[in-house]
Amino acid sequence: MAEHDYIRQTTSERIRNWILYEMLRGAGYAATVLVGIGAIIALIYIVSLFLPEDSKNAPPPMPYSQIDAPLALANGQA
Repeated sequence: MAEHDYIRQTTSERIRNWILYEMLRGAGYAATVLVGIGAIIALIYIVSLFLPEDSKNAPPPMPYSQIDAPLALANGQA
């Protein structure tokens, strides 16, 4: 690859500009991921607005997720 210095940069300026470009590119990728996650959360919220109110207050589908420990175990007695 030919090294043509059309804008008359020194080596340190060229390295500094390359580092700045790489940092800004990484920040752009991070912003894209952040906006994507926000869009997914917003989409889930919008879908939830169309659900009936009873579906939001229904018990969980897993029957074992609401099992409570026996009172004796909760108090530390064996």
